[in-house]
Amino acid sequence: QVQLVDSGGGLVQAGGSLRLSCAASGRTFSMYAMGWFRQAPGKEREFVAAISWSGRNTYYADSVKGRFTISRDNAKNTVYLQMNSLEPEDTAVYYCAAKVAYSTGTYYTSLRQYDYWGQGTQVTVSS
Repeated sequence: QVQLVDSGGGLVQAGGSLRLSCAASGRTFSMYAMGWFRQAPGKEREFVAAISWSGRNTYYADSVKGRFTISRDNAKNTVYLQMNSLEPEDTAVYYCAAKVAYSTGTYYTSLRQYDYWGQGTQVTVSS
């Protein structure tokens, strides 16, 4: 079992940047593929970005490609989401998620595939 704590959200103007962090505790962090999802008011939770166990492979939703970067530091048991050029449409609660991975290069994009979730951190982008 792994516990996830999301942080780093806040209020930012359009065009600004934020970096979200997700700190993991419990079982060996490097065994987990990680993902970020978000949920805006009245909408379903959606995929944002994913990263493999090794950190070598990443994948992004089209809506954030080129603006967001997912990364991980296995020595610090932490995954990050660097968000640049933020838009009002990025306003949502952001959640990190973890899934036991059986190969170093695999990542997952469906929320149903993930086993553990953080509590979420609010990101609000003003126009």
